[in-house]
Amino acid sequence: MAGRIRDEDVAHVREHSHIDDVVGDYVQLKGAGGGQKKGLCPFHDEKSPSFHVTPSKGYFHCFGCQTGGDVIAFLMKLEHLTFTETVERLAERIGYQLTYDSSGPSTPGINRSRLVAANLAASKFYQEELIKPGPAQVGRDFLNGRGFDRTAADQFGVGYAPDEWDALYKHLTSLGYTEIELNTAGLIKEGSRGNFIDRFRNRLIWPVKDISGDVVGFGARKLASDDKDQGPKYLNTSETPIYKKSQLLYGLDIAKKEIAKKRQVVIVEGYTDVMAAHLAGVTTAVATCGTAFGDDHIRIIRRLLMDDDAFRGEVIFTFDGDAAGQKAALRAFDDDQKFVAQTFVAVAANGMDPCELRQSGGDEAVRDLVARRVPLFEFAMKSVIADYDTKTPEGRVSALNQVAPLIGKIKDASLRPEYVRSVSAWLGMEVDVVSTAVKKSGSRSSTASPTPEMQSSVNLKDPILMLEREVLKVKLQVPELAAAWSELEPQAFSYEPYAALRARIDESADQAISDLLDRTQDEQIRSLITELTVEPVRTDGEISERYIQSIFARLREVALSREIAEIKSSLQRLNPVENEAEYTETFTRLVGLEAQRRTQKELAIGEAL
Repeated sequence: MAGRIRDEDVAHVREHSHIDDVVGDYVQLKGAGGGQKKGLCPFHDEKSPSFHVTPSKGYFHCFGCQTGGDVIAFLMKLEHLTFTETVERLAERIGYQLTYDSSGPSTPGINRSRLVAANLAASKFYQEELIKPGPAQVGRDFLNGRGFDRTAADQFGVGYAPDEWDALYKHLTSLGYTEIELNTAGLIKEGSRGNFIDRFRNRLIWPVKDISGDVVGFGARKLASDDKDQGPKYLNTSETPIYKKSQLLYGLDIAKKEIAKKRQVVIVEGYTDVMAAHLAGVTTAVATCGTAFGDDHIRIIRRLLMDDDAFRGEVIFTFDGDAAGQKAALRAFDDDQKFVAQTFVAVAANGMDPCELRQSGGDEAVRDLVARRVPLFEFAMKSVIADYDTKTPEGRVSALNQVAPLIGKIKDASLRPEYVRSVSAWLGMEVDVVSTAVKKSGSRSSTASPTPEMQSSVNLKDPILMLEREVLKVKLQVPELAAAWSELEPQAFSYEPYAALRARIDESADQAISDLLDRTQDEQIRSLITELTVEPVRTDGEISERYIQSIFARLREVALSREIAEIKSSLQRLNPVENEAEYTETFTRLVGLEAQRRTQKELAIGEAL
């Protein structure tokens, strides 16, 4: 798209994109009082929510990592978009048509909305191909053989990629999409002859959506035999500007509300497992997209669960009953240390996955699988013990040496003694022996130093800094009531970042916060602006004129006291006989400042901090 987006359009999009709605697509927000909402920060790992959103102001701020800004800044940072891509995405969300200034510089590259639109068009093409008679029958047979009818296919947008070299390519180019756009979106690839061909051929197709519901890529299952197609059984969209498999969970767009509501997420292994689980009533099921469950997935789940130290919520992993599934469970055990939610494993006794269970036992079998979940700790330990012959002393000792570190990893310290007793029973060993082994394994792993907690750069308990902070918050949040701002002494703010922000505000001549942010390059000051815009003013009820008068007067009193102390110090160094004129002038100034201080002190009485 040539040209820059008009400033009026940017302002309209910013004003009409409700920040709590946009943030709510990624973070479970809860009321925090004072018209604010809070949740777990999407920009860093944390146990307790320090991410605040103020809908009335249109700003967010994390008091943990100091990231903040408006709705545009939020989406830019989280989705790694350019400014133009972000505005276009928000405009599309609210149904607003942007206009571009053709006189401005052209914007290089491909915008995100075009890539999303191309993927959506491809998804519709694949779905239409699935219902056509002829070659697509093999795809319909595959679905029917796994218990999915036409309604189920439509519900999940399942489609079929024709067994042709360029069917999708021809269709999308006829709609106006360029080869560069389609190649960037991962829908086509360069063939051996230098021409472009479809990435997916003769495969069943599942559209992969991001958390907001945009189609960003696809998962594809081979339908031909290995003799005819030597390609992988499952093929996914390659990494693109909008498809990051480590940050995507299939089914999350339809499961996110139920996950937040039920405080439960069921992690399955494949697309058909997600379909089977949802159709069976397990509406919190999601799956990774051709990659292992990793740190980015954990962060996504934690934000939806509002995971904290209260051990609330459930994360349930389903694995096949084979050796690979047990290995996945042990890997998940390590991941559990990054979850505070209770973590469980659901494995069918016959080793079936949710899709196979639904075929053999119906919807109830899938629900029973989840209901019969066992704690991940128990499953992992029993899986380890099963590898040893516990009938022999050597086998029991070897098993204990492997299990002891797992007990030491349990985050909830109150659970460790319980598992010590359980393991002692499973191995037929004395409790003291198991307990000693756990302690030894813990001492070996305790050499690593703990990660230091982030510390605030401001001592919020310092009453003077609290006062300075309050005055800045009032100026940013209710500038119309901050009439006394211009009367503040030049050195009213003793903390350097506060003083710098004061100078920036004065230079901006009462501009809106969005303009203030746009004109501020220093990231520390930008962060401080959003932080103070979001942080509630420390007063009960409405912010009254009397309260504002009192804190401004109190800050002036403090500033005047500071200046008075300096003048008294200089008077002590002056000889009233040798420097009579200077002494008299300084003393007269001191008397005047003392009078001003008394006035400010009287104004501050009653509601001062």
